Amino acid sequence: MEYRLKSYVADFRNRFGYNSTEPIGFNSLLQKLDILSIFKPLSEDFSGLSIKDGDSRFMLVNCNHSVGRQNFTIGHELYHLFYDKDFTPHKCQTGLFPRKNGNERMADIFASYLLLPEEGILQLISDEELGKDQIKLATLLRIEQTYGSSRAALLNQLSKMDLASKSFVEKYSIQIKTGARQHGYSVDLYEYTGAKAILGTFGSLANKLFEKDQISESHYQELMLSIGIDVNEIVSDEEN
Repeated sequence: MEYRLKSYVADFRNRFGYNSTEPIGFNSLLQKLDILSIFKPLSEDFSGLSIKDGDSRFMLVNCNHSVGRQNFTIGHELYHLFYDKDFTPHKCQTGLFPRKNGNERMADIFASYLLLPEEGILQLISDEELGKDQIKLATLLRIEQTYGSSRAALLNQLSKMDLASKSFVEKYSIQIKTGARQHGYSVDLYEYTGAKAILGTFGSLANKLFEKDQISESHYQELMLSIGIDVNEIVSDEEN
C-alpha cells in the first residue's frame, strides 16, 4: 500500500511542478489548483472535508488547528480529491492513521509523504545525526520549518523511517514553541491562524450535489452548517 501511495505522491509532485524534495506552499497550491477553499474555526475533532463534482473541487480546513496541522489536513484532502476512487464527502479527523478505515489511513499516509518527503528529510540531517534517536532539536526545527510541518507529523515520519523511538517522540512532543523561540524561529507554524475569507461558492456546489442526489439532505444541511448557514432557518424565514 505504501509503495502505491509513494507513487501517487511522485505523480502529484510531477504533475504540478514540484520536484521530489521541494517544500510545498499549500495555500498557494490550492490557488494554483483552483480549489475553492474555506479556512474556518471548527470543533477539535473536525480537521477538514472536501467535495468534488466534475472539475469543481472544494476544501474546508479547520483554522483552529496550527498552521502545520492545517498543511497536513490539506495534504490529506488532496488525496481524497485526486486519488480516492471511492470518494464521498465526509468529515475528516486527520493524522490518526486509523487501521479500521482504509481510505482515511491512505489519505494520512499520502499527506505524510507529500508534506515530508523522506529524501528531503535525509538531506537536512547531518551524517553524525543519521541514526535512531540521534537527531537534535535544532535539526527537527530546521526540517519542520522548511516543510511547514507540525512536530507530530514530523515525529511520526521519523518513526516510520526508524529514526525515532517512542521515548524520543515523547521527549520532543512537549515545549515545542519554547524550543522554537530559543532557536530563533517564529512560532507562527505552531499556532492557529483564525478565520480567513471564504474563497469560492461552496454553498452553490453543495446545493448542486444535493439537487443531483449525490448527497443526502442531512449531509447537505451538515455541509451548510459547516460554513454557518442553517438551511432550516432559511426555509422558516421564507414561510413567514
